[in-house]
Amino acid sequence: MNLLLISNSTNAGEAYLQYPIQQIASFLKGIKEVVFVPYAAVTFSYDEYEAKVQHRFDEIGIKVRSIHRSKNPRRDILQAEAICVGGGNTFALTKKMQEQGLMSAILRKVKADTPYVGWSAGSNVTCPTICTTNDMPIVQPESFKAIGAVKFQINPHYLDANPEGHAGETREQRILEYIEANPRRWVVGLREGCMLHLHDGKLELIGKRPMRIFKKGMKPFEVQSGDDLSFLIQQKC
Repeated sequence: MNLLLISNSTNAGEAYLQYPIQQIASFLKGIKEVVFVPYAAVTFSYDEYEAKVQHRFDEIGIKVRSIHRSKNPRRDILQAEAICVGGGNTFALTKKMQEQGLMSAILRKVKADTPYVGWSAGSNVTCPTICTTNDMPIVQPESFKAIGAVKFQINPHYLDANPEGHAGETREQRILEYIEANPRRWVVGLREGCMLHLHDGKLELIGKRPMRIFKKGMKPFEVQSGDDLSFLIQQKC
C-alpha cells in the first residue's frame, strides 16, 4: 500500500495545505488527476471544497475531480489514478462513504497500490474504525467501521495541553479510555504538522514533532521521525 496520512490541513498562520503540499507533490509524482472525496465538509459546499483543494493542487500540476459530481462514485474510485480524502467531520464523511460503498472500494484500490492521500478525517477513515476521531457525531453512520487500510488507530491533531481552569478529560485520558475498551488496538497521537507515510511495507513518521503511542498494558511513549514503526504494521489484530 502507498498511503500519506496527514494530521491536519493547516498550520497556524499558514495558508490551506501549505505545509504538506510539497510532500503531497513528491508522493503523487507522475499522477495527473486525483479523485477527491469531499464528504467531511459540513458548513461549506462540496463545490467549494473541491475548488479549495484544486487551488492548492494547481501548484503541483494535478487535477482534482470530486466524487460528489459522479453518477457512479464507487466506479470512479475503482478507476482512480489516485485518491484524496479531505478533512472535516469524520461522522459526516463516514456516513456518506458507507452509503456509496466507498470504504470497500478504497480498500480494494489501496491494496493494489493506488496512492491515497488523506488529512484529518481523511486519515481517520483509513483506520479499522473512526472511534479515535475528535469530532462530534453530528450524523449517525451505519457503523463506526472504516476502511481498515491500517491496523492501528490514528488520533489526528493530537494535543498534550490541559488548559488552565479546564477540569475535563485531556486527549490522553480519552485515548486511555479507548484502549481500555479495545485492548488489542494500538493508537497513535499524530501531532499537527506531522504525517505518516506507508510504502513498500514500511511506515515512516514525517515531521518535527514526536508521535505518542498508546497500547493497553503499556505506558504511553513517544517515537521520533526515523524510528522503527514496524510494530504498528506487523500486528495481527
